[in-house]
Amino acid sequence: MHVVVVAHTRFALARPFAGGLESVTWHLVRALVARGHRVSVFAAAGSEPIDGVDYLEPETIELSEAARADVSMPDEGNLQRHHAYLALMLDLAARTDVDVVHVHALHYLPTAMAPTLRVPTVLTLHTPPTPWLESALQVAGRSAARGVGRMPHVTAVSAHTARAWRHAVEAEVVRNGVDTDEWTPGPGGDRLVWTGRITPEKAPHTAVEIARAAGMPLVLAGPLSDARYARERLMPMLGDGVEYAGHLHDTELVDLVGGSAAALVTPDWDEPYGLVAAEALACGTPVLGLSRGGLREIVRDEVGALVVPDDRLVGRAAAALPRVLEIPRERCRRYAEDHLGMAAMVDGYLEVYERALRVAEIA
Repeated sequence: MHVVVVAHTRFALARPFAGGLESVTWHLVRALVARGHRVSVFAAAGSEPIDGVDYLEPETIELSEAARADVSMPDEGNLQRHHAYLALMLDLAARTDVDVVHVHALHYLPTAMAPTLRVPTVLTLHTPPTPWLESALQVAGRSAARGVGRMPHVTAVSAHTARAWRHAVEAEVVRNGVDTDEWTPGPGGDRLVWTGRITPEKAPHTAVEIARAAGMPLVLAGPLSDARYARERLMPMLGDGVEYAGHLHDTELVDLVGGSAAALVTPDWDEPYGLVAAEALACGTPVLGLSRGGLREIVRDEVGALVVPDDRLVGRAAAALPRVLEIPRERCRRYAEDHLGMAAMVDGYLEVYERALRVAEIA
């Protein structure tokens, strides 16, 4: 089939990835092509090419000086995104060579305009509820109820995320997957590791506190997504066994994570999924995390430990670490292969696509 994957336009789908959303979207596209499907991708300029993929770059708006002089001129970045998605959806509404449109974007327009398309749309929820996307789902739902087009088929990356959205929409769970051919087993080591976006909600500072309480060295890696937080909160904590390795390419991350004794996953929010935990387990590295959001679906007792995020979490996490360090690495790797792999995710989405096409035929 011909699948159009709609990513968001803020970050390119390119390694090193800006975050889990970009990583999952890029790997899904590559896996669909490997399965023999035709794939077109709408993504930010500079996305990493995949053989056989047609890239639909966002259209850029060209405003007149008169429009720019308007006192109500909106933020230009938001206006550019609005223009790009509007142009895309109008183009897709006219196309006759597409079977399914799969939306991974956080923007509201692809969802709100899904009923205008001739083909079914699949929407994947990657985040907690947002007001703009809730609004778009309501608009699409009303259009479908009036017999104008079809409501998107909605999926969520975890059961936790599906529950978070239940007041607005019923979402089928298709969990994120990790490429276990890319994230390969490592030998372990004597240090801890933390990976992810450097932001307050990811809370790498909590990982530093846990490592210090446990008396173990720690390496942090990830993009500085919040420069102020990094400068004022995290960087002053470096030294004395804690170092920041930078924003690493996937191959470097595999070496770092696979060469670590355990991975710390310390979010200060309810993770919609928790891809870094799945990546660590694929490397054979056990996980010590916080019992929040989708992490509860990934980290089981046999491959790690989860600590309740309260005012005693640092001490209890440090106390739990010795048991985590004793978990056999082979068990973590086998668990990732059996439960967290990319193949299961792709199978799940292909089933959703085929079901959506059958429903469209009946309609």
